Amino acid sequence: MNSLPFAYLIPIFLIALYLILKKKKPKIDPLTDTDKKILDDYVSYYHHLDSTDKLRFEQKVAEFFATVRIEPVGLEMTTLDELLIASSAVIPIFGFADWQYKNLSSVLLYPDTFDKDFQFEGGERSIMGMVGSGYMNGQMILSRSALRHGFSKSAGKENTAIHEFVHLLDKSDGATDGVPENLMAHEYTYPWIKMMHEEMEKIEDNKSDINPYAITSEAEFFAVVSEYFFEKPDLLKDKHPDLYHQLSRIFAQQPAK
Repeated sequence: MNSLPFAYLIPIFLIALYLILKKKKPKIDPLTDTDKKILDDYVSYYHHLDSTDKLRFEQKVAEFFATVRIEPVGLEMTTLDELLIASSAVIPIFGFADWQYKNLSSVLLYPDTFDKDFQFEGGERSIMGMVGSGYMNGQMILSRSALRHGFSKSAGKENTAIHEFVHLLDKSDGATDGVPENLMAHEYTYPWIKMMHEEMEKIEDNKSDINPYAITSEAEFFAVVSEYFFEKPDLLKDKHPDLYHQLSRIFAQQPAK
């Protein structure tokens, strides 16, 4: 059987490689001036960045839009909704140069809370956000009411969307267990686990201002204190300096003033 000379294979290989790379690289549309105004008005984290970091934040938001679908369910989605979702994704990974949510393909936005069967009408509905598993793997569901509340002035230490994106970061090493091994050096793992359990005991004894939902599991503890870290960093640093220091190391950020 005759085969092509090696010299002919090189251009064929290069063309194939070019087509693969072109297919994998999504088109990234820059944010408009209106988008930036919305971010400045509604996202406190973005508002307090300097001009250089604002540009980097905008680029990361645009990249998120290019790689993850945002789909409305039972509502008419607005630009504000899309920007708040993207901001929730960018805030936890802002300290990393090139992080992408490889374990996320789409975000479903529901009008309000939903139940374990993903119903948002009637019955007992208490779920504000969820990272999918099983047949829902690669998807996130968010309540629009919870999403918007998380970026309101009355949110306090809570932000449901950031909470769910932190779960995705935690899950990126294969286990949603409160120990984000992809984000921390191995030698810090045991001190972090020890700190989690010590703080969970304080919460159980009503000796902590951290949301009691954090004692549900180590995964929920990590997500809850991460909300606190990004929403009220100055307060966390004041009340829980060691916890703030560990989270600063994990997220490669110092959000406190």
